Amino acid sequence: MSFQAYLDNIKAKTGKTPADFKTLAEKNGLTKVGEIRDWLKAEFGLGHGHAMAIAGILTKHEAFTAKPQDRLDKLFQGAKEKWRKPYETLLAKVSKFGPDVATAPTSSYISLLRGKNKFGIAQPSTADRFDIGIKLKGAAPEGRFKAAGDWNSMVTHRVSVADSKEIDAELIH
Repeated sequence: MSFQAYLDNIKAKTGKTPADFKTLAEKNGLTKVGEIRDWLKAEFGLGHGHAMAIAGILTKHEAFTAKPQDRLDKLFQGAKEKWRKPYETLLAKVSKFGPDVATAPTSSYISLLRGKNKFGIAQPSTADRFDIGIKLKGAAPEGRFKAAGDWNSMVTHRVSVADSKEIDAELIH
């Protein structure tokens, strides 16, 4: 589920936007993530994930309001800049999957989407490693396709890339 889908579901359930919640939280003197989360769950019946989404917006506003290009630029700054071109190569290849392929940069990785469904993530993890997470339900981890484990629960497999040449046909397939 995309972050925007979370916000849409929250508005459908409560009739309120993040700006509405901001006004109410300020009125109630709520400033910390935990207290905002607990208030949203108790007062509006939001589940934990939805409450955390709003609490995050209210406490880390700039992280959620940054433009996608700004988020992308931040991910590839400094020593991680060398992974920008391999990421663009990856994006060009997965874009051939169809016209519904899109990306959604977050503060720590880039979601790879097909319609509203996430099929993978790309993350410039360190200066020496670029990680790609893929949803391969039912496929056993094998070779360079390791189990994602607790690295990211949104995907089943993780491929760590140390050289841009490793973004190859096997990975794309």
